[in-house]
Amino acid sequence: MQRKTDHTDRTVVCHVRAPLLLEPIDEQIETLQACEDEGAIDDLLLRSWPKEVALSEESPHQEVLENYERFEQWADRRGVSVRPPFRERETTSQITGETRKRLVTPLLCLEIYEDDDLVGVFPHTDERTEETYTTDEAIATLRTDAVPTPLEPVDTGAATDADGAPDGTISDPCPDCGGELIDGQGLFACGDCGWVGQVTDSGRYVAQVTASKTTAEEQTPPQS
Repeated sequence: MQRKTDHTDRTVVCHVRAPLLLEPIDEQIETLQACEDEGAIDDLLLRSWPKEVALSEESPHQEVLENYERFEQWADRRGVSVRPPFRERETTSQITGETRKRLVTPLLCLEIYEDDDLVGVFPHTDERTEETYTTDEAIATLRTDAVPTPLEPVDTGAATDADGAPDGTISDPCPDCGGELIDGQGLFACGDCGWVGQVTDSGRYVAQVTASKTTAEEQTPPQS
C-alpha cells in the first residue's frame, strides 16, 4: 500500500449501474463518501452506466466504451485482466438475423488517480493465479488513507506490436511528441524527438533528468 503524500491529489471515479443500487453496493458507496468526508480521498466522482452497451461506433454510450478501452490498456500494462468484471457477449436479432456484440458492465467499478495518473482499476484479475482484487478490498484500503496496490506491477518489458514492430517497441506514446518509445531494459527512448526517460511505479513516464528524483519521492515513506 502506498500512503498518501501531502502534495498528491487523490481522485476516485466510481462507476455504478443505476438505478439498481442495492446492498452491498449501497454500503460501498457510503464508505467511499465517508472516505471523502474524512479526507482519505480528495474527490469522489459518481458515474452511472447501463447494464450493457453495443460494441460499435454507432453506440450512444461512447463514453462507456472509451472507459472500457482505457481500463483494458491499464490492465495490459499490469499483466492483469478486467474481463471479468467486464464481459463481452453476442446477441442475434430474431427478426433480421443480425448478430451484434455487446459489452456487459460490472455493478460497480473504481478507477483511482494520484494527481493525473491512473494508478488502479478495480476489480481486476490475475489470470495466472485466478486471484481477483475486489472493490471491497480496494475501498477498505482507501479507508486507511492508502492507495490499493494492484496485483501486478507496471510491465516495463519489451513488446512487439501487431504490425511486427521490432522487439523493444512499446505501445505507449512519447510524452513529448507522441512518437514510438523503445524500451532499452527499463530506459525508454523516442526515435522521433530523442526524448529519454523512465517509468515510475505509478506508470508515469518522466524524463531521465527527473526520473531519479520522482521515483525517490514516490518511495519516500510519510513523515510521522
